[in-house]
Amino acid sequence: MSKRFQFTSESVSPGHPDKMCDQLSDTVLDTVLPSDKHARVACEILVKGKKDNPGQVVVAGEISTSAPLDFEEKIRNVITGIGYNSDELGFNGESCEITTFLNQQSTDIKKGVDRDSVKKQGAGDQGLMFGYATNETEVLMPAPIYYAHRLVEKQALILKDKSVDWIRPDAKSQITFLYEDGKPILVDTVVLSTQHNENISTDKIEEFVINQIIKEVIPVKYLHPKTKYFVNPTGSFIEGGPMGDCGLTGRKIIVDTYGGMA
Repeated sequence: MSKRFQFTSESVSPGHPDKMCDQLSDTVLDTVLPSDKHARVACEILVKGKKDNPGQVVVAGEISTSAPLDFEEKIRNVITGIGYNSDELGFNGESCEITTFLNQQSTDIKKGVDRDSVKKQGAGDQGLMFGYATNETEVLMPAPIYYAHRLVEKQALILKDKSVDWIRPDAKSQITFLYEDGKPILVDTVVLSTQHNENISTDKIEEFVINQIIKEVIPVKYLHPKTKYFVNPTGSFIEGGPMGDCGLTGRKIIVDTYGGMA
């Protein structure tokens, strides 16, 4: 008898507030490392916006480096590049307030890291990681997280190429695969929520997302007549991004790994 089970993974677009913070933390690190390969960077970002306001960015953490901490312009470029460039969206990278709370790495932690020789060098923290390869996809990642990523990637590309005028930066996807004998055989359910403006009907959003995003991304072999599609299932999604939900670095670690698959 074959063994069947379902598995679900989710992903978020670059415009999701938590994912935006991840990108901004990366931006700080990318600013420091080229000038100082021995830098110590532990940097968290918080973002929050509100209607008709440019929004707030809080940069906090511990950075020990000889490099200048000149990352404000790069932070603004990342935010506007994501699509938050208007007070109407509740966040505007060009004019948002950026506040920093930074100090050097703790001397206690520093003692645990620095050693006389590279071979004896310690670590500034502890953590658990795992990784593996699977033949479910060409990139050796599990099918649920791979296709969840591709769905929001497609949404982000449509936003950037401006092929429609109603789509906004924030989006989330969720996909449930049916597995049989350890292999994904079909998609049971697809959820995709995308932020939008006020001038588009829910019916048009649903038609567009199913035909121009979902069916363009997921291979036909996985779709079947009983596949369920949920597009913006809670209704309208006008208020999103940092205006709709406070963003914080590191809250999407399952999205960034294997989608919960182990």
